[in-house]
Amino acid sequence: MLYQIPQKGGSFLKQRIFAVFLALLLIPVLSPQPLHAQAVSCSAEACVLIEATTGKILFEKNSATKRPMASTTKIMTTLLCLESGGLDDPFIVDSEAIHVEGSSMGLQEGDIVTKRALCYGMMLPSGNDAANAVAVRLASSQPAFAEQMNTRAAKIGMTNTCFVTPSGLEGEGHGASALDMALLTREALKNEDFRAICSQPSAKVAFGDPPYERTLKNTNKLLTSCEGVIGVKTGFTDEAGRCLVSACTRNDVTLICVTLKAPDDWNDHRTLYDYGFSRVTRQEVALPQGMTLPVVGGTTEEITLRTDTIPVVGADSTEIDFTLLAPPFVYAPIRQGEAVAELQLSYHGRVVDILPLYAAEQVEAIQIQTEPSSLWERLRHFFANLF
Repeated sequence: MLYQIPQKGGSFLKQRIFAVFLALLLIPVLSPQPLHAQAVSCSAEACVLIEATTGKILFEKNSATKRPMASTTKIMTTLLCLESGGLDDPFIVDSEAIHVEGSSMGLQEGDIVTKRALCYGMMLPSGNDAANAVAVRLASSQPAFAEQMNTRAAKIGMTNTCFVTPSGLEGEGHGASALDMALLTREALKNEDFRAICSQPSAKVAFGDPPYERTLKNTNKLLTSCEGVIGVKTGFTDEAGRCLVSACTRNDVTLICVTLKAPDDWNDHRTLYDYGFSRVTRQEVALPQGMTLPVVGGTTEEITLRTDTIPVVGADSTEIDFTLLAPPFVYAPIRQGEAVAELQLSYHGRVVDILPLYAAEQVEAIQIQTEPSSLWERLRHFFANLF
C-alpha cells in the first residue's frame, strides 16, 4: 500500500512514523501570467506556447477556441496506434481505407504493412491513407475509431475537441483548440516510440507487396531549421489553413508550440521559442537534510531520500501541490540510487509529473544467525562463542 500525503509547495511534509519531509521548491523570477498577442508577434489566428512538464502557458492567443486543425489530428491517431501494441506484426491494409484524397505515404491495394510503418507514414509524409488504415485496423471503421479518439481526448483533459476523422480531413464538427492540441502533444511525447518517430527528418520504412524499403520524408521543416526542435506535426486544408504543432528542447527544458491558421507558421514558432526559452530555467526540487524513510531489517533504521531536478516556469510555490507516494517502510538490503518512493507534482489540480525518490546511500541487511540443529553443531557453536 502506498501512502498519499498531499502538501502545498513552500512547506514540508512530516510524519512521526515515516519521518519524511518535503522540501521547498526553488522558484525563478518570471512573469506570473502568460503574455498575450501584443507582447510577441504571431500570425496565427489561434496559438499557445506551454512548458511540457507543468503545462504552464507562457504565451497564448485565442488558445481555448475550437478550430479545424487539419493533419495535426494524426498526433492522436499515431498515439492510439502506438499504444495498441503489436507494432511490428505484418498485415494487409484495408483496400477501401487507403483510397483517400490528399497527402499519402503511397499505400496500394494488397500492400503488407506494420503499425509502426503506418505511424511513420502518418507523421512524416502525413499520409491520409495511413491514418485511415490505422482506424480500420484498430476499430474496424472510421466512426468507431473516432469514438476511441474522443475517449482518449477526454482522459487527457481536451475539453474543446471533437474528433470525426483519423486524418484531419474536414468532417462536420471536427476540431480542437490550440491548448488542447498542446496537451495532446505533451501526452504523446511521453511515448518513446512517438518521440522517436516525429523527430526524424526522414526514415527508411518497408511496406508493399512484397514489402520493400523506401524513404519517407518529414514535412516539418523546423526539424532542420530551428535549434532544439524534436517534432511534431504539420497540417493544411483550405478550411484550417496552415497548422503546426512543434516541440523544442533546450537546456533540458521542453516547450510545446501550437499555431492554427498561421500564414507565417515557421517564423511564428522560431519567435515564440526564443521568447519562451528566455523566460524558462530548470530548477531543483531541493530536499532538506534528513528526508528519510524507515528501514526494516537493515544495518540502519532509516534511509535518506533524494530526487532529480524539474523545470519550473514561473509558478509561485502556492500553485504547486506535492503528494508523497511512499510505503510505510522499505526492507533491506537497499542499493544506493534505488528508487524507493515517489513524489507527485500537481499544477492547478492537474498531475504534471511523478518524480522517483532514490536512496541516497546503501543499507545492508542484518545477518541473523540461526540456532544450530545437530549436537555437533551446537557444541561447535558453544566453543566458538566461548573462545
